Amino acid sequence: MSTPTSPLTHFDAQGQAHMVDVGAKPATHRIAVATGRIEMLPATLALIESGTAKKGDVLGIARIAGIMAAKKTSELIPLCHPLALTRVAVEFETASTRHKGATGIFCSATVETVGPTGVEMEALTAVQVALLTIYDMCKAVDRGMSIHDVRVVEKHGGKSGSFVAEVVN
Repeated sequence: MSTPTSPLTHFDAQGQAHMVDVGAKPATHRIAVATGRIEMLPATLALIESGTAKKGDVLGIARIAGIMAAKKTSELIPLCHPLALTRVAVEFETASTRHKGATGIFCSATVETVGPTGVEMEALTAVQVALLTIYDMCKAVDRGMSIHDVRVVEKHGGKSGSFVAEVVN
């Protein structure tokens, strides 16, 4: 087995992409939390909150889409390991943001497993797909929606330990 020559672990000594070997790593409880938001017109948010969107329960469907996406991350991201997830929770909060007075929906995804590799990619994928689902369900009334600030805000477990992102104001 060749060893990486850079901190980018998905490349071997010859610079070729490869799936990282996690076979010798101990299984530990791993948790990752990712967040993001979608901005939209106030009328679009009101439509979502009222539950009268033409395609149905926007947030309920987006929640299921996010959960399904976390489970399928290894099929979407080429070098991700398939994982046995023990928990996926996708939550939404509606609020006016401080960014140019825009109105939006905030999404948070918490993903857990017990295994040799982390679940950051699964949490990020859950948030992105949940927000994309909101866009898809509401694009007929608001094509100007935009997705912002998707990032890992917390991670626990494994060799590198814990990470908690600094709060961005």
